Amino acid sequence: MALKYWDVYEPDARAPWDLRRVVHLHRRAAFAAPWGTLQSDLKAGPEASVKRLLDGTRDAHSPADFAATAGVLADAAATAGDINRLKAAWFYRMLFGPDPVGERLTLAWHDHFATGYAKVRNVQSMRRQNELFRSHARARFAPLLNALVRDPALLEYLDAPANRKGHPNENLARELMELFTLGTGHYTEADVKEAARCLTGWGVEEGTFAESAPRHDSGAKTVLGKTGKWTGADLVDLLLKQPSTAERLVAKLVKTFFGEGACPPDAAKELAAGLRDHELDIGWAVLTVLRSRLFFADANLRTRVTAPPEFVAGAARALGLFDPAPSTLALADWSARMGQDLFDPPNVGGWPGGRAWVTSRALIARANYAAALVDGPNAGRSVAYEPNTAAKAAGFGTARTDVLVYHSRLLFGTDPPAALTGRLGKLDGRPLVTALLSSPEAQLG
Repeated sequence: MALKYWDVYEPDARAPWDLRRVVHLHRRAAFAAPWGTLQSDLKAGPEASVKRLLDGTRDAHSPADFAATAGVLADAAATAGDINRLKAAWFYRMLFGPDPVGERLTLAWHDHFATGYAKVRNVQSMRRQNELFRSHARARFAPLLNALVRDPALLEYLDAPANRKGHPNENLARELMELFTLGTGHYTEADVKEAARCLTGWGVEEGTFAESAPRHDSGAKTVLGKTGKWTGADLVDLLLKQPSTAERLVAKLVKTFFGEGACPPDAAKELAAGLRDHELDIGWAVLTVLRSRLFFADANLRTRVTAPPEFVAGAARALGLFDPAPSTLALADWSARMGQDLFDPPNVGGWPGGRAWVTSRALIARANYAAALVDGPNAGRSVAYEPNTAAKAAGFGTARTDVLVYHSRLLFGTDPPAALTGRLGKLDGRPLVTALLSSPEAQLG
């Protein structure tokens, strides 16, 4: 089908490929980027830049032993049963990984299939689930959904082991329909009860998925108007075929890649129709979004409040703090202080996002993090950030105005607006960069 709203972005006088759009691409889709990467992509153009990001196999700041180190960190966390170390291992991937788009989608799936360690209490299970999100991040949705509804962490979180013939527990069935596929308004309470019967017998034994025939209700069920002796697998297949599942997935992608009101409802409907035509291929949808004129439209630039991990990892990446890098344990802790404690969502609905991130407490935490990151020790760095040195390395002068212009272009893609300049007063050096990172403008990406 031809896409009316999702034509490929081609720079022109109204929407040039400038530093503002390069910064937008990286802040929205890839946890921001340092100056060298921005300049490289500015020269390369949008098509090559998006292609490189989606390729996900190389990043100028990924260590040669990245994969091995990432594996060791996650293994150590699981062996020790330390969820905080697992959070740190994930932040290591956000900071150094060659596939930041994949990590953004991993974060989105963690929100979509929200599962809390506080209830699961098994670090190895949480680690396996996190790997599932990563390995299926931009593949077709069917394998991801089939893997997740058999994922021990999710099953434990939604009380699936208690769901058995004659005593159905509706938790998994309800969230499967409401949150993971159809969305509210596309099923009835009777459908939930019948879906729960389909899922009877699914549970966890010795940390792995197990299907028990004696506990399964093998009788006929009617779900969404279809009647048969459905199993859990049949139920998943039925839900994947519903048009509203594509709409639900597109809503998740819009929440991830667009600011408030930047994606018209008709555009979302069109993308959902295309997603159905492409058998729920998330990779196709992400490519379509990131290449589109709609994604690079003025209405979508800096109109989305960054989530805590995006702000935390993004600030470190933008400033180029790779060697020495901040402590990823500290980064995870700062994210939690801002309201997003990885592996512990507030409930199965995930985090509300958007303007909900903007609370007095969260803004104070963001300002404190900015100061800690720039000063060093409270972010786990042995040295402080040197704004003048960074500006000089990028080809700018070291006068206050030059340092301000450099960091404004680095963070926002533009020279500092007059209002921001006025608020910053006569701040210089590290206090200037801290104030920039703490500004309302820097909370948008």
